[in-house]
Order: sequence, then structure tokens, then C-alpha cells
Amino acid sequence: MNRNIVMFGTAIIFLSGCSSSYKHNEYQSPEVKLDQNSGVLISTPENGWYDQTEYRNSGRMTANAIRSAFSKNTNKVAITTDCKDKNCLDSIDSSKYGYYVEPIILHWEDRATEWSGKVDKIEIQIITYDSKTKTEIGNITYSGKSKWLTFGGDHPQDLLEEPTHKYVETLYK
Repeated sequence: MNRNIVMFGTAIIFLSGCSSSYKHNEYQSPEVKLDQNSGVLISTPENGWYDQTEYRNSGRMTANAIRSAFSKNTNKVAITTDCKDKNCLDSIDSSKYGYYVEPIILHWEDRATEWSGKVDKIEIQIITYDSKTKTEIGNITYSGKSKWLTFGGDHPQDLLEEPTHKYVETLYK
């Protein structure tokens, strides 16, 4: 009987390392839902860093993940590299893009989890603005950690899709 308990405990520990986890740190629920007929302009955030390492293209990958989430709700979605922050609101054609999205990479850590046992980590903030009124209508910060048990091929960008899609869904529904 003790052997069964030990095997069961080992299986639980083993399986708990097989899934990614997410935490929503902050969430500002929008007062009004977004209009699916209004376009969305997404800025490309600065690349993520950890210690002395810059993760090239992490900003582009983050913007692409956000574009993918918004594309499920509206047909007019674009990414810009021309501007990076709230100042973009002054140059947006609000008749074309009703919303401006500013993603910020707060933490990006790509580890060789399969060798080191150290998990990949991200922390992303997404701020959504109404481009006509120039007011903030949505704001979330979420973090994610990769599964502990991996056989290679997992990266921080793999942690973007699920929480980003869930957040964007709340903006429309």
C-alpha cells in the first residue's frame, strides 16, 4: 500500500510540471465593450530583456500574438513600428482605427528548461485606448511560466497566446 502512495505522489509531482501557468496581476474591466466594426492599431513593444540578454524579435512576436487575438474579433487590425507609447494617439486616424493597443514587455526570460530545470517566464502589460477620446479603456498585466518538464522547443512566446486571447475576448463579449 505504501508503494502505491509513493507512486501516486510521484505521478502528481511529475504531471504538475507538464503544464504552463498564468497569473493575471491587474485587470481593469472596460466600461463599454469594443465595437467589432472599429479597427485596432497595435504598437510594437521594445524587445524584452533578462539580465544582460536582449531577446531579439520578442517585441514583434508579442505584437503578432496580440494581432492574432484581435483578428478573431475584428477584420481591421494592423501593427505599427512607427510609434511606441500613448503619444501614438495624437497621430492615429481615428476613423480608420477606433482603438490603439500598447503592449509592454515587463519581463522576458528564455531558459534551457530541458537542461537547467529553470522555466521560461514572461510578464506582459496590454493597455487599450479609445483613439477618438484618447482615454484608456482596458489594462491588464499577466505573467506566465512554462512547464517545468519540457523536451525542448518551448519558448516565452509560446506563453503569449492563451492569456492574450482570453483578455481580448473580455473586451468584446
